[in-house]
Amino acid sequence: MGKYKIGILNGDDIGLEVVPVAVKIMQTALKKYPQAKVDWVELPVGYPAYKSIGETLPGKTIDTLLELDAWILGPIGHMAYPKDDPKAVNPHPIIRRTFDLVSNIRPTRSYPSIKSLHQDVDVVIIRENNEGFQPDRNMYKGTGEFMPTPDIAMSVRVVTRRNSEFAARTAFDLARQRNGKKIVTAIHKNTVFKLGCGLFVDSCRNVSKEYPDITFDTAVVDTFAMQLVMRPQKFDVVVSTNMFGDILTDEAAGLVGGLGMAPGLCVGPRYIMAQATHGSAPDIAGKQLANPYAMIMSGKMMIEWLGIRNQDKGMLECAQNIDAAVSAVLNDLKDVTPDLGGKATTNRMGDAICEKLLA
Repeated sequence: MGKYKIGILNGDDIGLEVVPVAVKIMQTALKKYPQAKVDWVELPVGYPAYKSIGETLPGKTIDTLLELDAWILGPIGHMAYPKDDPKAVNPHPIIRRTFDLVSNIRPTRSYPSIKSLHQDVDVVIIRENNEGFQPDRNMYKGTGEFMPTPDIAMSVRVVTRRNSEFAARTAFDLARQRNGKKIVTAIHKNTVFKLGCGLFVDSCRNVSKEYPDITFDTAVVDTFAMQLVMRPQKFDVVVSTNMFGDILTDEAAGLVGGLGMAPGLCVGPRYIMAQATHGSAPDIAGKQLANPYAMIMSGKMMIEWLGIRNQDKGMLECAQNIDAAVSAVLNDLKDVTPDLGGKATTNRMGDAICEKLLA
């Protein structure tokens, strides 16, 4: 096993509860692999950083992240930040762009014991992370949204071959690694966006030629959205542009229990960031009600991806152990949070998973 430097950024609100739980579980799982040398580095971010340092994304945090292999970032409650202070920025898009985190991997998985709209669901959606319609990610300077008159608003979408191919390659690599159907489905609307979606699909098709063992398919986004609701079991790995993917991954999470069951991982050529899909939920912050599943599994994905990238079997085994421990706790339901049908606190659910890891 190798040596790794992993950052801890708690974020805001429930991030202060779920991130420490996820870190504790990763550290517990790694105890079985003393040959793995992990240096954990805690860094300030979000509103706690603003209150103590005066910035939501301190320069020292960015500088330190450059020296790390990966980090876990808690949910950010940027809507509550001061609107008139340029130092109160939303860290999400800045971190994603600064560290070239092109692919956002969002798995959706059902568990027999968890109430959901569908069972036997196991699909992963990869969304391109740093382009699209999002105005904070599609311009070098300024914004991709503008109003030429008080009554007209215009938005610009950016699609590049480079990022489309990277996201596609992430999807095909995952399809090859998973015990799934070995199918990658590219989502588009090239019937309307002939150039933007056309370039995206063309990029995915070109990458597919490198993976003859993986079936490549395409689907128009509105048709796919319907099929995902009706028959999610037919899909394996899905890849999409930024905004389509953002919407579809929330839809997918709703099929298996909500955003509390929606982990995520952002990956680029060099860096990896574990980041759950859900928000910071200020209404339940500090009450120990938050479901830590999404953050725990985001951390598990980070450990797994480090293992894949470095051909580190120990890290891969560690990730598998976390997955098994989480499944055992979810199957029992005795030590899960109220949203999952239990009565456990956030910390108790984390401790139960640790107990399974040490058993």
